Amino acid sequence: MLNLLWNLIEVNDLEPIIEIKNLSKVFGSGENQVAALHNVSLAVQPGEIFGIIGLSGAGKSTLVRCINLLERPTDGEVLFHGQDLRNLKDKPLRQQRRKISMIFQSFNLLEQRTALDNICFPLELMGVSKKEARKRSMELLEIVGLPDKANAYPVQLSGGQKQRIAIARALASDPEVLLCDEATSALDPTTTDSILKLLQKINREQGITVIIITHQMSVIEQICHRVAILDAGQVAEVGDVEKVFANPQSKAGQRLVSPDMGLPYTPEDGPIARIAFGGNASEEPIIASLTMDLGIKVSIMGADTRNVDGKAFGTMLISLPEDPETKKAVMDYLNNHPGVSAEEVQ
Repeated sequence: MLNLLWNLIEVNDLEPIIEIKNLSKVFGSGENQVAALHNVSLAVQPGEIFGIIGLSGAGKSTLVRCINLLERPTDGEVLFHGQDLRNLKDKPLRQQRRKISMIFQSFNLLEQRTALDNICFPLELMGVSKKEARKRSMELLEIVGLPDKANAYPVQLSGGQKQRIAIARALASDPEVLLCDEATSALDPTTTDSILKLLQKINREQGITVIIITHQMSVIEQICHRVAILDAGQVAEVGDVEKVFANPQSKAGQRLVSPDMGLPYTPEDGPIARIAFGGNASEEPIIASLTMDLGIKVSIMGADTRNVDGKAFGTMLISLPEDPETKKAVMDYLNNHPGVSAEEVQ
């Protein structure tokens, strides 16, 4: 089981299942030209749950649609098992697309078909017999926990149930990769949690690689192994979720991980440091210890903590002394503390 081995294998030891190289996408032409993606490069490993996050307009949905060529990239490569999908003609491309399924925010179910018939639909297109298609579809209804909804129409289903049917339909072609484009954005928190747990189960038990497109940090922190932060059509940062949450290196990452961290200060506030802490350090009174050990008082301007895979991570903004030597003493103290990193941001 790929997912069971995930934490035991270094990312660099795996051959990517999907690799995007220098991908760009431009809409329009001339003066109306809009660059949605610019020089994007990413590698997704088999068996992982990979998150792609960004604010609205960052290019997330365009990127995921380029992965299965629903949108043709203007430039760059989209490799699936090392093969550039852009070079494939119609039939070979359709065959590869079956291995890369997709679910959407709006579910995209056929309203005139029952739940069972919606799941059967891609199997029918593949030429599977009606008997075999229905058998496989009932198995998928069991997997997503809705065997009793086989004869229900979409209008009779809740949002969460519709998304479960959409997931079952996406699994019908026996894919290797499942693309999720804002799949939980239209759902309430409780339903979102249940859908994320279902995706984890599918990833764990079937070894399917999952790529999640979202603007919700809570989704990333709950189930993703690694995350790419997209900003204005470019990759701002890629890394393990724990590392990115503990100490985001990009401005876009800092805005997403701790949205309040970038707002409240002005030049009149004087020198300011951003502190990132994780593990045991998140439970220690770092600022109180600093004051006691150095006899230097600093003010906390803002703080935020998160729980990622059972581990606490946090960020904090503090005001720094104006005096250069005193300021240096504070920064040295913080950066020498295990599990803590500090940088001056103003």
